[in-house]
Amino acid sequence: MILLTTAPLRVSKARVHSFAGVFQDKCKYRATDVYRIYNFNISCPVDLLPSERDEKYNGKWRGGFSAVTEQWRFIVTEGMSPAMNMAVDEAILQLHSEGKTPPTVRFYTWNPATLSIGYFQKASKEIDLELVQEKGIGFVRRATGGRAVLHDQELTYSVVVSESHPKMPSSVTEAYKVISLGLLHGFQNLGLQAEMVSLASEEEKEKYSSPGSSACFDSPSWYELVVEGKKVAGSAQTRQKGVILQHGSILLDMDVELLFSLLTFSSDRLKERMMDSFRKKAVTINEVSNRPIRLPEAMTAFRQGFQEGLGIELLDSELTAEELALAQELAATRYSTDEWNLRR
Repeated sequence: MILLTTAPLRVSKARVHSFAGVFQDKCKYRATDVYRIYNFNISCPVDLLPSERDEKYNGKWRGGFSAVTEQWRFIVTEGMSPAMNMAVDEAILQLHSEGKTPPTVRFYTWNPATLSIGYFQKASKEIDLELVQEKGIGFVRRATGGRAVLHDQELTYSVVVSESHPKMPSSVTEAYKVISLGLLHGFQNLGLQAEMVSLASEEEKEKYSSPGSSACFDSPSWYELVVEGKKVAGSAQTRQKGVILQHGSILLDMDVELLFSLLTFSSDRLKERMMDSFRKKAVTINEVSNRPIRLPEAMTAFRQGFQEGLGIELLDSELTAEELALAQELAATRYSTDEWNLRR
């Protein structure tokens, strides 16, 4: 955040630019970009000091010092192929690392319904690839860790932001917690009694995990979002080129039997046991809501949730031409290839 004054003071340009330099160092933007990001197309905040600026900027300046809400991009993409969805997330990360785009929150869906697996999973040993193809389910390996996710009746989100951003702790787990606050507020905006649970002890980890299953919602993180004691969101994070990418699934509904039919088990008995455990430890929005929640309402609630949780304003935007071109290249050369998807 930037703190500026509207009081009728005189501030030296040296002091102003020194302050801008601190912000520039934190966010890796040029000093002139600081004011462009906040929609102040001026060269120096001294120009904002006179009180007559108050009306022009809609009363954001109250006298003394006040905080300006940081603005991030908000992008909603139509249902994309598995390869393209993963390629777009990577393209946003790449161009953000080059300073060409601001921090970004993206909401998206999948066409067709897709089984994604974590970067370290062994596809040939954990997934029934023939059945995936037979049922017309898409398949892709993520660049993030974690386990298998069936992307179907859900809202998928991604957050891309620099590791050096002032809001992001250096610790992976703490950064995960900060970003997940947006999810927490989103669930609460839907009227759900959601809470974030710290899995600091082995006992807490065991409560939300099911060893032996390849399903993502059986895999605990350091912090879990729970409703009625059950996990309601699955997320994964990677850090590349000084940038954080966190993405995850917000389940409206889920076909548990379909998900587990796509995973391999040593016996049917083990499969049934894992399914029972999964149902006890994971839940969807519409299983705990007292009314049906559809995708448009969920998108509104979670957009507001990220704004509240991260203390930001999300501005409607679209992928740039460069992001789209890079994503198409990545989809063709990486995320749609067996070399990538079946590499383990």
